[in-house]
Amino acid sequence: MQGRETQTRMPPVLSRSRRTRRTPFSDRVEAQGVKAYTVYNHMLLPTVFESLEADYHHLKRQVQLWDVSCERQVQVRGPDAQRLVQLLTPRNLSGMSVGQCFYTPMVDETGGMLNDPVTLKLAEDRYWISIADSDLLLWVKGLANGMRLDAAVDEPDVSPLAVQGPRADDLMAAVFGEDIRSLRFFRFREVKLDGQTLVVARSGYSKQGGFEVYLQDSSFGGALWDKLFEAGQAFQVRAGCPNLIERIEGGLLSYGNDMTRENTPHECGLGRFCQTADAIGCIGRDALIRASMEGPQRMIRGLRIAGEALTPPTQPWAIHTDDQWVGQVTSAVWSPDFRCNVAIGMLELGWWDEGSVVEVETPFGNRQATVSQLNFS
Repeated sequence: MQGRETQTRMPPVLSRSRRTRRTPFSDRVEAQGVKAYTVYNHMLLPTVFESLEADYHHLKRQVQLWDVSCERQVQVRGPDAQRLVQLLTPRNLSGMSVGQCFYTPMVDETGGMLNDPVTLKLAEDRYWISIADSDLLLWVKGLANGMRLDAAVDEPDVSPLAVQGPRADDLMAAVFGEDIRSLRFFRFREVKLDGQTLVVARSGYSKQGGFEVYLQDSSFGGALWDKLFEAGQAFQVRAGCPNLIERIEGGLLSYGNDMTRENTPHECGLGRFCQTADAIGCIGRDALIRASMEGPQRMIRGLRIAGEALTPPTQPWAIHTDDQWVGQVTSAVWSPDFRCNVAIGMLELGWWDEGSVVEVETPFGNRQATVSQLNFS
């Protein structure tokens, strides 16, 4: 109507409450100018600081501190601890040593993915399951109770702080000593800092290398951040977070985005972590053995999507060929280094071979895409 001023619509914001938990590092993250959050395991997870692209370039060249407290720990303790953890995963845990981390796809009785955590073995009768975004705690407690296992299951006061980037070793050595450089990939050790016992693992949700520091007392969170950040000034440290561009380039999967309970580990390209013949006791073992014999009917792959930069999807994009639906894109973003849109998608049998050409139905029009290996870098 003429004469009426056009109202500018503001984007919706997230209404926060006690159900969306802050972390031991939230005050420091906000002081560093976090611009956006998501909710992950009912906690705040930063997603952007300067910008998605600026954060990406810095991560690939320097070092960042990430508040990943949202990687909650499901702690399993007691005489039946190993039996219970093996019940969850088709990966054989019989050879797992104390001080070792295992990437452990976790499945239900149908073989469907429930989570893809990193599991840490702290003692013969004690494990931490460092979970992705799903309420795995409830499933584990249910199994322990229903099967009358002698194992306590809880969520301890443990909050990981990640140190990621090419200069992560230098920063960690400045705080914890030169010996920390000798820590092997997917191994961890206990260290002392100002009287606090911390668990330090060489791991993290990036391909740039780094560590995760498991804080065991929330009240020490601010002091831990400050010590790392101060020491990091010599290495151009910044606050950061898991970066969408770097994640897709590196082929790192996101539970709830790229895979769900509808998918088996084999469909997610995680078959190498499934030793179903030896994972005696896994609740989904029989279902996965049958699925393995039949062979997967769909598979996660990388895609290079032609054309100008695309806005990352919030819902899957259909993949077609000759008017036939053959899959969906679940994650996509413009890569400044590869100068194209890189994506992760699930493709049907017959269309996942590297080099196959398909068509992606995006909100910005249909785009040609080429199937590639999952890890672009």
